[in-house]
Amino acid sequence: MFRQRRSAIAIRHVAFEDLGLLAPIMEREGWSVSFCDAPVDDLSDRSIRNAELLIVLGGPIGVYEADNYPFLNAELALLEHRLQRDLPTLGICLGAQLMARALGSRMFAGPAKEIGWGTIDLTPEGVSSCLRRLGKDPTVLHWHGDTFDLPQQASRLASNANYENQAFAYRQNALALQFHLEADPRQLEEWYVGHAVELSAAKISIPDLRATTLKLSKTVAAQAEQVFTEWLHGIPQAGVTLQSGASA
Repeated sequence: MFRQRRSAIAIRHVAFEDLGLLAPIMEREGWSVSFCDAPVDDLSDRSIRNAELLIVLGGPIGVYEADNYPFLNAELALLEHRLQRDLPTLGICLGAQLMARALGSRMFAGPAKEIGWGTIDLTPEGVSSCLRRLGKDPTVLHWHGDTFDLPQQASRLASNANYENQAFAYRQNALALQFHLEADPRQLEEWYVGHAVELSAAKISIPDLRATTLKLSKTVAAQAEQVFTEWLHGIPQAGVTLQSGASA
């Protein structure tokens, strides 16, 4: 039986932080993805504002750096539009931080820069969400130094010793992940080069990070498969439930 493909837009900040493991999952689930590059593309276009699904990916800058990177203001306006209307939105790392700021939360530096593989703890709400597919004592890829207050009316899904807000859900159709569940272990060699200065400053051993990545590669791929598949299955058809919210 023919199934009409659905459309999503992914916003990139740097080329190597892409959909990773999420790309083949979306392809299999019938989604066609178009990419926008935040620093140079017009994010105010109606097709982006009202996309069936918007994914905002990570990047090596802070939400508070709009004086240096004015496009961040356009991203915040875009996210405010979507979150107010409960349009399906996924934010990863910088994308999650932008979602929190768009919802009025305070942004600030975390107690320690988190780079590398580490555990998170699911809250009761997290255990009831798609993140339960991560299993017991999940290990995920962290690559961040900033954090935020939990937005009003949002549900905290995960935390750890350093960062209280590792993931949150907002209303029915928005998911924010501070960690990189989408990162493809096979592509992290590009990250080691692209983030070379940051890794050096944080005194992160690339050989150690590479070895841990290799050890966890099969596990994290399975986790991403299960979590993202369940979340995508929960996105309503635009013509059915989102019709009233799709105005400009």
